[in-house]
Amino acid sequence: MVASTHGEEFRDDLRGTAAAAIDARAANGERAAAVNVRKLLPPEILAELTRMSAWRSSLAIAQTFILLALPIAIAWNHFTFWIVVPAVVLIGIQQHALFVLAHDAAHYRLFERRWLNELLGRLFGTVGGISVCSYRVIHRLHHNALYSSVDPDIALHGGYPRGKAYLVKKLIKDVLGLSAYKTYAYFFGNPAINATTDVAQRPLDDTSPALRRAAQRDRWGVAAFHICAPIVFFVVGGTEALFRYLVLWPLPLATVIQPILRLRAVCEHGAVSDLSTPLTAARTNLAGAFGRFVLFPHHVNYHVEHHLFPAVPHYHLPRLHRELRARGVLEHAELRTIAQTMTRVFAPRRAPA
Repeated sequence: MVASTHGEEFRDDLRGTAAAAIDARAANGERAAAVNVRKLLPPEILAELTRMSAWRSSLAIAQTFILLALPIAIAWNHFTFWIVVPAVVLIGIQQHALFVLAHDAAHYRLFERRWLNELLGRLFGTVGGISVCSYRVIHRLHHNALYSSVDPDIALHGGYPRGKAYLVKKLIKDVLGLSAYKTYAYFFGNPAINATTDVAQRPLDDTSPALRRAAQRDRWGVAAFHICAPIVFFVVGGTEALFRYLVLWPLPLATVIQPILRLRAVCEHGAVSDLSTPLTAARTNLAGAFGRFVLFPHHVNYHVEHHLFPAVPHYHLPRLHRELRARGVLEHAELRTIAQTMTRVFAPRRAPA
C-alpha cells in the first residue's frame, strides 16, 4: 500500500518556516517570524479550509462546461469567419479552465470520493490532451522541490526577467502552435530540459511501478481519444463535421491555450526575488474580473496560498488568502497586481551576478 502512493503525495512547503525560521531569524528576524505560517492559522480554521465540498466543485465544473458549450454551439451552427475566430478564443480560454480543474483532480481536491475525483479528473485531462496520472507525479515534484534542480517547471518559468522581447517571442510562437508539442510532452511525463542543469527530468522513472503502469494506461487513453474523435466526426458527418471539429477543439488546444499556460506559469513564478520560502518563490496575482477570466480561472491566482497549503481546494483559496493576510503572514510575500507582475517579467534581462 505504501508503494502505491509513492509519487502522489503533495507536501506543504515548509521552507522558511519552523526550524528553518529559527536558523534564519538572526539574519532577518522580521521575515523569519512572518513565515511561520502554520502557527498563525488555528487548526480549526485550517480544518474548515481543507474540507471539500461536492456541490462547489460541481458548480465550477458546470460553469466551465456551460461557457465551453455556448461558443462551440454557436460557431458550429454559424460557421463563419467572424463568429468562429472569437469562438476559438473563448473555447481556448475555457479549455484552460478545464486544465485547472484537472489540476485540482491531480491534487485529489476535486471530489472527496476518490473514484469520482479520478473519473472526472481523467475525463477532463483526456479531452484536453493531458494524462492526469502522469501530470500528478510531475506536479508533485514541482510542489515538493520548488525551484530546486529537480523542479520540472523551471524550464518554463525560471530565469526571468529575460529581456523585454524574450517573452513576447515565446508567446508569438505559442499562439502559432509552434510550441504545443512541448506542452503535451510535459503533460505526458517528459518536461523540457532545465537550462541550468542541462537535464530533462523524467519523474515517472523514479516512482512506483503501479503509478508508472497507471500513467501508461492513462496516456494510451488520452492518445486513443484524440485519434478516435476525428474518425468519429468524419464517419458521422463527413469532411465538413471533421473540419469543424478540428477548428473548434484541437485548434484552440494547439494555439489559444499555449500562451495562456506560459503566461500564467511566468506570472506565478517568474522574476521572483527570493527562492528560500514559498512566500516569495511563488506569486499571488491580484487580478480583476477580466484577468481571472482569461488567466486565472477557479481562483488559481492565489498561488502563494496554494503552495503553502496544497490541500486547500480552489474555492477556499480566497478565504485562505484573507485569513493569512489578516494575520500579517503575507506582509512580505509576492503579492502583485497583474500590472506589477507584467512589469517585472517583461523587464530587461538581469545583469550576471
